[in-house]
Amino acid sequence: MRRSEAAAALGALLELMERLRDPERGCAWDCEQTFASIAPYTIEEAYEVRDAIERGSPEALRGELGDLLFQVVFHARLAEERGWFDFAAVARSLHEKLVRRHPHLFGAGAQSAGAPGQSRQWDEIKALERAQRAQAQAGEDSALADVPLALPALMRAAKLGRRAARVGFDWEHPGQVRAKVLEELGEIDAALAGRADPEEIAEELGDLLFAVANWSRHLAVDPEEALRAANGKFERRFRRMEQLAGERATALGTLSAGEWDALWREAKRHS
Repeated sequence: MRRSEAAAALGALLELMERLRDPERGCAWDCEQTFASIAPYTIEEAYEVRDAIERGSPEALRGELGDLLFQVVFHARLAEERGWFDFAAVARSLHEKLVRRHPHLFGAGAQSAGAPGQSRQWDEIKALERAQRAQAQAGEDSALADVPLALPALMRAAKLGRRAARVGFDWEHPGQVRAKVLEELGEIDAALAGRADPEEIAEELGDLLFAVANWSRHLAVDPEEALRAANGKFERRFRRMEQLAGERATALGTLSAGEWDALWREAKRHS
């Protein structure tokens, strides 16, 4: 697609968004929405983009990217109505950021730094940007600033661990993190033995999950990806158990613990 075609298509989309939000001629539902009310849809659309990628469906990906773009356009329109900024300002800001974060391409004496060098450079530039934002806004100057609260908890735990590690707060090797995982598991056992209340048990379980996320980081494993893979594996095996039980005209609710175990082992052999 030529640039003029892309610009025309985007312009038409922005005009449509303005029409949908028109107080007199627009859509009642669209006119009622706020940043807070559409934020969950924005997150949902991002996950649906990922799902389309994992399914390897170009057609689905095209549609989901459109849905995600609509969310960006929607938020930008809400901001424009409040006099904050418009879509063009969002695009300009992104363009400036990308140029700033790629000095090996656009800086003086630009040259390729290689993937590892680029990654380090990217982290350094982002850290500088965070410090500048904190100074400009008189906000907290924290290494943990700007880690989104809306991230999935496991992903956010890993990101918090990486941020803390950049300033030296970290374990030296994976074995130390493994020991921390065992320590947290022991604290759960102690809480259970002492008949702790549900809130205390939940707190200890949270500590265990946080430690596991950091252990994954030290093992160079993305904990979110690892759990996604485990979810998929469990789902495939459980569906296989359902299939096997159906072929044998066996109701799942009637199975004993031993029969469940045998069925699970059989399903594992086929997945």
